[in-house]
Amino acid sequence: MQHKNRVILIHGLHQTAWIMRPLAKRLQAAGFDTHQYSYRSMRDGITTNSQRLNTWLEHNHHPDLPIDLVGHSLGGLIIRDFVYHYPKWQIGRCVTLGTPHVGSVCADYIWRLTPVVVGRSYVDALDGTVAPLPEHVTLGVIAGNKPYGLGQLFLQYHNRKLRKAGRSQLEQELVHDGTVYVKETKIDAATDHIVMPVSHTGMLVNESVAAQTEYFLQYGRFKR
Repeated sequence: MQHKNRVILIHGLHQTAWIMRPLAKRLQAAGFDTHQYSYRSMRDGITTNSQRLNTWLEHNHHPDLPIDLVGHSLGGLIIRDFVYHYPKWQIGRCVTLGTPHVGSVCADYIWRLTPVVVGRSYVDALDGTVAPLPEHVTLGVIAGNKPYGLGQLFLQYHNRKLRKAGRSQLEQELVHDGTVYVKETKIDAATDHIVMPVSHTGMLVNESVAAQTEYFLQYGRFKR
């Protein structure tokens, strides 16, 4: 029987660890040992939050044992920062769900209007300046294309601006999950990328997303 790594699940902005519970339960049913990492997405920046993850692991996990990492939205950027700055850990595979790897247009609007809403998670993270992904890390990226959520108000406005200015050459470039554009989830260093019919938050309770996450953690690719 194939040994399965411990999976650390990391929530997104304005969320807490409980939001990852449905996904954690499905991974547990598949034989994974999971931990839902909790952090303060508003009060602390990405450097502090990945540092605290490192501290938690030092107290609760042996560095010779591989770990897998799954992050939703901002949580995926914490993964990026963590694997870059703490190379002593044996990283198996990583999956990000709706993570704006190249920065977030939605966060840009909010930062300009009411920066308190994104707090310290904007700088070095949602602004698109997070640390690069190390070459040895196997990363699978899941994006959603169902535009539901509060962020769609900003993205609909942004899409209208692009169309009016004639800058939207392809309609597929305007597809988003209600908070993050599909194009914002793409990163050249990723091993695989898949788009699924889910919204930004809905992907956390979607059985198919959980199944694809499980498949990637086992095989290093998504099931086609």
